[in-house]
Amino acid sequence: MDSRSASDVPSSTRRVSGWVGGLLLVVGLLGHLYAAHAMGGSRVAYTHHVFGFFLILVVTGGTIAALGWRFWRSRPEVTTVTVGVVQALLGLAVAVQPFRAAGGG
Repeated sequence: MDSRSASDVPSSTRRVSGWVGGLLLVVGLLGHLYAAHAMGGSRVAYTHHVFGFFLILVVTGGTIAALGWRFWRSRPEVTTVTVGVVQALLGLAVAVQPFRAAGGG
């Protein structure tokens, strides 16, 4: 059993994890912005996709933060990276959606 605490994790690891999580959040947002552009680039499309990104962030981020508080409280960088990964995957799925709709399947 690992008895490491949050103070045992080097600050450089936390910093890198924070940057990775932030970069993955940007990838997720870019996926939504690309999908809005692919759908015609109207103001409504961009508004809906950005709102959708933040709605997904609040719902999944809240859920992951609650799980992080419960299971890995002393490792907040795990929560940050997990939220980023989920957002990036969902953003990429949203970005691919206009191609699926255009392809008929």
